[in-house]
Amino acid sequence: MPALVLLGAQWGDEGKGKATDLLGGSVDYVVRYQGGNNAGHTVVVGDQKYALHLLPSGILSPGCTPVIGNGVVVDPSVLLSELSGLNERGVDTSKLLLSGNAHIITPYNVTVDKVTERFLGKRKIGTTGRGIGPTYADKINRVGIRVQDLYDESILTQKVEAALDVKNQILTKLYNRRAIAVDQVVEELLDYAEKLRPYVADTVLVINEALENDRVVLFEGGQGTLLDIDHGTYPFVTSSNPTAGGACTGAGVGPTKISRVIGILKAYTTRVGAGPFPTELFDEDGEALRRIGGERGVTTGRDRRCGWFDAVIARYATRVNGLTDFFLTKLDVLTGWEQIPVCVAYEIDGRRVEELPYSQSDFHHAKPVYEMLPGWSEDISKAKSFSDLPKNAQAYVKALEEMSGAPISAIGVGPGRDETIEINSFL
Repeated sequence: MPALVLLGAQWGDEGKGKATDLLGGSVDYVVRYQGGNNAGHTVVVGDQKYALHLLPSGILSPGCTPVIGNGVVVDPSVLLSELSGLNERGVDTSKLLLSGNAHIITPYNVTVDKVTERFLGKRKIGTTGRGIGPTYADKINRVGIRVQDLYDESILTQKVEAALDVKNQILTKLYNRRAIAVDQVVEELLDYAEKLRPYVADTVLVINEALENDRVVLFEGGQGTLLDIDHGTYPFVTSSNPTAGGACTGAGVGPTKISRVIGILKAYTTRVGAGPFPTELFDEDGEALRRIGGERGVTTGRDRRCGWFDAVIARYATRVNGLTDFFLTKLDVLTGWEQIPVCVAYEIDGRRVEELPYSQSDFHHAKPVYEMLPGWSEDISKAKSFSDLPKNAQAYVKALEEMSGAPISAIGVGPGRDETIEINSFL
């Protein structure tokens, strides 16, 4: 059963779209299993750049069936807009499948997200304000709206009423906002029903039948390991499980069906939003990484915080995900540095710590312990094999591989679809 999980091994934005797209021609299904339109993938095909927020990257691969699984939260307006934009550019989106059990991001979820973040002030989490967290909260509180509810007006109305009973109290009495009318929300959601109907399916059945018939299925995480609600830098995390285990619950497959878990690593480290970041740079090097790497969030438009590679985080990602391989991206961005620092451990209260501390306080106070590796000045964007890389670039990759605990099977040397060195096949 050729089922692969592909996920971010840092804080997200590692280049998952490029990795998924690389596999797209060999994959029959690409399944998004968590997150919502707070994620973003950039895929470059020839001279065309595509920014995907909710759709699986496989949407750009002819012959591949893209699937939005039950673990995803869906803003219908964003989904339809994204589909329309791709159709206008000549991309066939007709094969998309949308789980009837996926939860809908309602207008009141977006409102609650924005007003809550403003209310928190200096204590804000740094959410995208797109209603992701409140939608997952509704799901756990069992007052969520699912895609299938759009096709039963009576059930939909009852569920919206139940959700707004509490939310309107919070909005009016705590945040001094206007109450949201039930009828208005129901009318807006029903307007999406027929537009979404062609895509709605029992995706759990489809995916499992595909695996039983030896189809290749790729499960794609939306954010990175360190943003996982259980295993990330809580509370500065997303509201779902982008780690490998999330693929099982978010797509409806058993863990015994997963054959390979691929972690995407950037050759340095970035983060968007608030929260601890031990290797973050506030100097010219940080600005250079941001400028050369084009480090601006695909979804948020915010500048990403930049820092040197953190091997402690990479080892942690290997452990909690059971990674079998790494795809190292953006190696080309490091061209030009005489020496490249790599964080091999932390110093916390005078102690050297080589594994990610479980304590939030300890991680907040962690200072990076660096090892200096020699850099290179040669252009590597045309490299087609590992041996084409400069010796120092090869040594850098080998060092990261040894520190991270899993083989590096592919290397990104530029943003283009063809600017990738494949060392070992993922299939």
